[in-house]
Amino acid sequence: MCGGARKGGRPEETISGIMTDGRLAGSGELFVPLVGDRFDGHDYVEQAVASGAKAIMWQRGKEIPASLAHLPFLLVKDTLEGLQALAAAYRNELMARVVGITGSNGKTTTKDMTAALLATQYRVLKTEGNLNNHIGLPLTILKMDEETEVAVLEMGMSGFGEIELLTKIAQPDVAIITNIGEAHMLQLGSRSGIAKAKLEITAGLGDDGMLLFNGDEPLLHEGLKAMNLPEGITLRTFGLDRGNEWSAADIALAPDGSTFNARYKDENTGMEKLHISTPGRHNISNALAAIAAARIFGVKPENIARGFQGLQLTGMRIEPSKAYNGATILNDAYNANPTAVRAAIDLVSGLGGFGRRWIVLGDMLDLGPEEASLHQEIGEYITKGKAEAVVTFGPLSAILSEAAAKKLSEAAEAGYVRHFEDKNELAAWVREQLHPEDLVLVKGSRGMQMEQVVQALEKG
Repeated sequence: MCGGARKGGRPEETISGIMTDGRLAGSGELFVPLVGDRFDGHDYVEQAVASGAKAIMWQRGKEIPASLAHLPFLLVKDTLEGLQALAAAYRNELMARVVGITGSNGKTTTKDMTAALLATQYRVLKTEGNLNNHIGLPLTILKMDEETEVAVLEMGMSGFGEIELLTKIAQPDVAIITNIGEAHMLQLGSRSGIAKAKLEITAGLGDDGMLLFNGDEPLLHEGLKAMNLPEGITLRTFGLDRGNEWSAADIALAPDGSTFNARYKDENTGMEKLHISTPGRHNISNALAAIAAARIFGVKPENIARGFQGLQLTGMRIEPSKAYNGATILNDAYNANPTAVRAAIDLVSGLGGFGRRWIVLGDMLDLGPEEASLHQEIGEYITKGKAEAVVTFGPLSAILSEAAAKKLSEAAEAGYVRHFEDKNELAAWVREQLHPEDLVLVKGSRGMQMEQVVQALEKG
């Protein structure tokens, strides 16, 4: 299954799982020592055995410790490739169906939503946290047992070829593309390049597979026209535009969630006043993708409503909380790119009933040569009426702040468009200015760790 050969050990021995961290063994796993630029897992094999590993995948050419020669070894050319081959072979042995999800934004939210809806009728396994790469996805597949009926797998990437690798391992029955943003512009060069990379997910679809994609994104339509997909693959669209097969009507936004009616081909589906626990029109689009996938798998409308009621989302994705004085915080600090930031600004703009609406932003990273102009465009996007205060952190966000000050001249003159070089100073200043009736959105790329601002505002 992994393209290797067994050496030593007894043929009747069995293993109970896969591990790649020698410190985290339980009892009876196969240890797969991965090799990186700054580490070599083979150096920790004795620690893994002491922790409970029962067998070892081993790269040919490396010396096996004499003290462990009695154990079964699987000799492979490359341990990472061996792990991936093992996962692909194991996936072929299972009866489970697979939903694969990719996109510039909303992958994790859509994964959580899709799994929650499917779990009302099926035994479901989903990607934990963000184990969505060339290591995490194989490990997730290898966690499936024979009773798993549907696996919901998130697929991330930073360059061309990565989604193709993941989808060929996972072989999804249904593939979802949430949207196309500007994330990974540095590696992929343009939004067209990003669309092309995301569409690689179709490479793992079988002849009777289905692609659900965001019909609001012209680049996906254009990219699909240029592809030669097998005739058996079905294309379905979702999105906020009523021209999509799955769309939404009667949308109502609030800080603690959103309510909408689901429509299929602009017809009543019986799914009225669905409530999701995360705010924003963009999250309604993610919910529509999950609804479409669930209906494809035969989930009943009443179970879809129940699934949303029990939804647990991965943290820091527009997560509502309270500041020390009762002000409302929207913690969206997990990551940021221009598309996601504009969506967050639109959310704040559409929420009424608050004193001041604060937008607290950190730098958007990995945007390539256009990073300065993209930050400037976000600043210019925050026009009068969308927010009463804009506070930024990071060298690129200084450009954003300067552009926002021109659009929000009154707020800037009052001192409520400010840039900080120190995150702690930013948090302390906002904390002093914050009123109980205010709303604060906090967002930034993962490397900016803007959740520290949220934590400072929450402390009593």
